Amino acid sequence: MRQKTEKLRGISLLEMLIVLAIMGLLATLVAPRLFSQLDKSKITAAKAQAKALRLALDAYKLDTGRYPNEQEGLTVLVTAPASDDGSWYGPYLDGDLPKDPWGNPMVYEVPKLDARGRELSPHVLSYGADNAPGGTGNDADISS
Repeated sequence: MRQKTEKLRGISLLEMLIVLAIMGLLATLVAPRLFSQLDKSKITAAKAQAKALRLALDAYKLDTGRYPNEQEGLTVLVTAPASDDGSWYGPYLDGDLPKDPWGNPMVYEVPKLDARGRELSPHVLSYGADNAPGGTGNDADISS
């Protein structure tokens, strides 16, 4: 009786190293593009959050006749101010105040007056990835 012997098949070490080298090469080419897209999406999200806060500030002004002062800040959009005279009809945002995509609080700049004494629009901004004023690229300030 003759036994059939089957040849063992498998992957050689050389073949495995070649596949790993190709995968590493592809990863080094694709990863920077993926991370740049992630950074772009964070910037877009920060712009959207700043715009949503700005719209909530405008709704607050329609109800109260003024924008929040520096002491009140953005918290009046979710909690009635202590000096409420009954004109606050909030909350103007669902939930808590949003943080920027980097986990930092959004910054509220109180509106200034123009030459005629009229109140200008307030600014809501994110300081970007570095959480410091100024910067370029991911570190640039993102405003409403």
